[in-house]
Amino acid sequence: MRVIDETGKQVGVMPTREAIALARQRGLDLVEVAPNAVPPVCRLLDFGKYQYERTKREREARRARKQIEVKEVRLRPKTGEHDIAYKLRDARRFLENGAKVKVRVRFRGREITHPEVARELLERMAEELSDIAVVEQRPTLDGRSLLMVLAPAPK
Repeated sequence: MRVIDETGKQVGVMPTREAIALARQRGLDLVEVAPNAVPPVCRLLDFGKYQYERTKREREARRARKQIEVKEVRLRPKTGEHDIAYKLRDARRFLENGAKVKVRVRFRGREITHPEVARELLERMAEELSDIAVVEQRPTLDGRSLLMVLAPAPK
C-alpha cells in the first residue's frame, strides 16, 4: 500500500504491517483514503482530530447557509378591499425582507362551489406584487383552501 505521512509527503509503497508499525511509532492512525487505487492509498493522521475538524467545518457551513423563511397570508373569498390592500402590504414587506409568501384563500361552507372567485383574488395578488415577486407555485386546491406561493424576484 502507498503511504502518505501527516505533512502530505509520500513515504512510499510498503506492506500493511510496516505501515501500521510506522503509524504506531509516530502515535497516529493509519486511514485508508483511496481503497480502489492500485496500490491502495493510506494516510497517517490523528483520526479523532480529523473527525473533530470535519464536524466543525460542517457546522460552519450550516451556519453560513441562509434559511429561507415562508410567511403566510390568509384571505377569504369575501375579504373586503381595504383588508386585501392591508394583506398586500404585509406580503410586500415579507418579500422585500427575502421571505417567500404563501397566499391561502380559505373556503367556509358553500364558498368552495365558487373557486373562480378565489382564483381571481390570487391572480390579483400575483399581479399587484409582480414587480418584486414571481409565482413559484400556481394556485392549487389544497383541501378547503386555494394555495399559491410567491418568491422574491431575482435581482
